[in-house]
Amino acid sequence: MTAAEVACLSCGTRVLVEKNSLPHTNVQWTTDAAVACAEIAARVAAGEYAARVPHCGALRGSIERAVREGRVKITEHEGTELHGTS
Repeated sequence: MTAAEVACLSCGTRVLVEKNSLPHTNVQWTTDAAVACAEIAARVAAGEYAARVPHCGALRGSIERAVREGRVKITEHEGTELHGTS
């Protein structure tokens, strides 16, 4: 499977995304999340560890939009590509 690049519509941070199913999303940050993302940076400043912050709401919305628009394909384990639904 090939990762798709997605930019956060809030801060512009770019990540690589793979989807194996609708509920499963693999996100690979290309920069330090605690520096690049204001939401994660605020939580780290409040004492959380960046690696334990489950997600950024704005980035999650950006990824969901990319799936709906077909820019991120959902690939089942058998290799079949699906398209996101709204």
